[in-house]
Amino acid sequence: MSNLRLINETSGTNVSSVSLTDVFSADFDIYKIEQTDYTPLSASSQSIMRLINASGSAISSSDYNYASLFQPSYSSFVEDRSTSSTFIMDGLYNDQNDTVGGGAVYYLFNPFSSTTYTFGIGQHSQFNTGSGFFARKDIGVLKSTASMTGVQFISTGSANITTNIRVFGLRVDS
Repeated sequence: MSNLRLINETSGTNVSSVSLTDVFSADFDIYKIEQTDYTPLSASSQSIMRLINASGSAISSSDYNYASLFQPSYSSFVEDRSTSSTFIMDGLYNDQNDTVGGGAVYYLFNPFSSTTYTFGIGQHSQFNTGSGFFARKDIGVLKSTASMTGVQFISTGSANITTNIRVFGLRVDS
């Protein structure tokens, strides 16, 4: 039997954001989030991940730290980091006004706990016809000990997105 338990599956079509509320609980400490079929619908855009608190509000304050390594096949790798970000991790990205899709996998640790910070790691890959293949690896933390119950993906560009998101709880047997 798998240790992954599907909690929620949501699709967004031509939307500026996708929110999954009430997916984190005391049942799991580790969550796997898959973002697939990501398609920006016009201009250059990127999706970012924010956490949603128990009141249902996305945390958009600069209480996040993150670091990422952008790994394009067409140029040098680029490191990016912030100690006062408004999101926990970079998401999928479109740099060529191109509608070719991509996919990502993220793990969040202890989001429901009100006594520890929420940490996350992620990786994704994409292909744009204008530039080629690229990948990104991320790590992030929310510097707040409030209980988080959900996650939100937002398009930061002028384009809406289409995407599918699945949230799994990871059971750890002792």
